[in-house]
Amino acid sequence: MGIIVNLDVMMAKRKMSLNVLSERVNITLSNLSILKQGKAKAIRFSTLEAICEVLNCQPGDILEYQSEKIES
Repeated sequence: MGIIVNLDVMMAKRKMSLNVLSERVNITLSNLSILKQGKAKAIRFSTLEAICEVLNCQPGDILEYQSEKIES
């Protein structure tokens, strides 16, 4: 699994659309969509900071680590 992006969860909690978040964070809709889908390879701290500011949350509310280790 690795890093899980819970951006959609936080957006739903704040009742904010992708379009509105994109405008407020000043990031393209396509880049924000890639991040939301968990397909991004990286995120700038400045972008993460802006998202957290707009959504009034912590980075840990958006990003989560899950071990890829398979338990027997």
